[in-house]
Amino acid sequence: MQKWIYKNKNKLAVFCGVLILIAFLGRFVFKQENASQYPFMIAGILGTFPIAYQAYQALRIKVVSIDVLVTIAAIGAFMIQNYEEAAIVTFLFLLGSYLEQRTLNQTRSAIRELTEMAPETAWLKTKEGFVEVSIEEVEVGNLLMVKTGARVPVDGKVVSGQASINEASITGESIPLAKEVGSEVYAGTIVENGTIQIETSKVGEETTFGKIISLVEEAQDSKSEAERFIDQFSNYYTPFVLLLAFIVYIFTREVELAITILVLGCPGALVIGAPVSNVAGIGNGAKHGILLKGSEVIHEFSKVDTFVFDKTGTLTIGKPSVARIKTYGSKTDQALCYLATIEAESDHPLAKAIIDQVGKTLDVKVEKTEVIKGGGIKAEIEDQQIIIGNLSLMREEGIPIGMEVHQDIQAFEENGYSLVMTAVEGELKVLMGIQDQVRPGIKEDLNSLKQLGIKELMILSGDNQKTVDLVAQEVGIDKAYGHLLPEDKASMIEQLQAEGKRVAFVGDGVNDSPSIALATIGIAMGNGTEVAIESSDVVIMNSDFHRLPHALGLAKAAVTNMKQNIMIAVGVVLFLLMSLLMSDWMNMSLGMLLHEGSILVVIFNAMRLLSYRLKNVWQLDLDQG
Repeated sequence: MQKWIYKNKNKLAVFCGVLILIAFLGRFVFKQENASQYPFMIAGILGTFPIAYQAYQALRIKVVSIDVLVTIAAIGAFMIQNYEEAAIVTFLFLLGSYLEQRTLNQTRSAIRELTEMAPETAWLKTKEGFVEVSIEEVEVGNLLMVKTGARVPVDGKVVSGQASINEASITGESIPLAKEVGSEVYAGTIVENGTIQIETSKVGEETTFGKIISLVEEAQDSKSEAERFIDQFSNYYTPFVLLLAFIVYIFTREVELAITILVLGCPGALVIGAPVSNVAGIGNGAKHGILLKGSEVIHEFSKVDTFVFDKTGTLTIGKPSVARIKTYGSKTDQALCYLATIEAESDHPLAKAIIDQVGKTLDVKVEKTEVIKGGGIKAEIEDQQIIIGNLSLMREEGIPIGMEVHQDIQAFEENGYSLVMTAVEGELKVLMGIQDQVRPGIKEDLNSLKQLGIKELMILSGDNQKTVDLVAQEVGIDKAYGHLLPEDKASMIEQLQAEGKRVAFVGDGVNDSPSIALATIGIAMGNGTEVAIESSDVVIMNSDFHRLPHALGLAKAAVTNMKQNIMIAVGVVLFLLMSLLMSDWMNMSLGMLLHEGSILVVIFNAMRLLSYRLKNVWQLDLDQG
């Protein structure tokens, strides 16, 4: 019976409200003072049951919850035959719980929208043709067909057809992208025009979309240090209110006063104030292609004062092209083919640019491949040793660098080219200058970071110093360091932190993983790749640098919003208790109305974060507290 009452507490709240209305009509309209007590009594009894059930469940796990305070207050009101107070207090508490849950659900709208995007069926190719099956039946390697208007059910590669696909669920970018044979597609994205066949590479929770959902759910359920403190505080605060009410009763012998203290001392707004701000902030980020991995990340991110950037793929577009080539000696065409053949086995960002330029590869076996971290590659083709890499690697391997080559290197570096050198059997054959374009509008984005309180911007790159300096000059960064290995970058991050700086490192989530792990906040510029999603504290989907200022502003706004909520909650409780003890106009019903109102105020305050934009007028208020 009690469980049934609890499950239907919203309907009971409505019924109690009707009974209270009838009671007031009887009292003030029909002048039936005694008869009006019966609707109040029934409403009080019905309203107390679901609250008492919640209190019982809390006490079973040794938690003295708000429900315990309200239950004791309602029973006390019955003991002194104040049925009106019992009815109104329980009704307001049930109504507040309903409104609280309803508004909280709206703060989780982003994750709900994501889960609703998850496809449930797919068109699978069988011997009889394409057949619609449950998504659970799809396996890696299956061939699927996706038509116009349908959602892509898995991660995979297009093997037939062309289509325009909206990837907003993955990247936050609503502009459709053209997909053709060989293109990667992701689960949860929408085919706006065209029909494609895809070969499945990942299904279910292993897809990029599945990992995003899991990540956001975990982030929303995580708790920050502030939230954990409030939870612990509430465990002591609630018994304190019980003790205070008892002491007041001992000294005053006023049961109604003691009961009213129980009602007014409920810390509801305090308990909910911090988590609802964090949930709303995480939801806003997910909607805009920014994955914030938990409320603790939000708090740490809001305190960052130094941003350190990798260059390639972060400050630059990450699609380099060969700008100039210089060759030396004989058999240079063969050396270029060796270069392209070895790079064809690499996933380095420069490899594709080299292959696109050279074009021709050899149908030969590459042997004894050795990747030199931060330097390049050593390998053998047709019993000849090939060394591909930067100037430092050439010097380490004892490759002679003549005056002509030195002059070419200097000219390449002055133009801001990244250098790729190729030596065959100890003789330098090829010098390539590779150029990558700076991201459009990045200077304005960096200025936005400064306006949000970032004191220092820095570049750490493995590229040559001249190239790094040119990029730094173009985007407006004062400190830039080149010729760095991954361990060198990590050491500099540690050095900055030793100086007391809170450092955010922004990289591609793969090559810079040591620095991302060491930084106060590691930020991956991810194109929806598995590595980018699983590494770092913050993921900027689709590598959209323009979202970085929004992410920082959102973190600061969420923390400020949480502080506002705590101040509102504590202020209302103090005001209610002081009004009760120092004046005679405060009563139990009015106090409960104000108490429930404070809970809704902190929820609505947090909900502003759902519509947060960096340039919103109200954002200034959030930042300034």
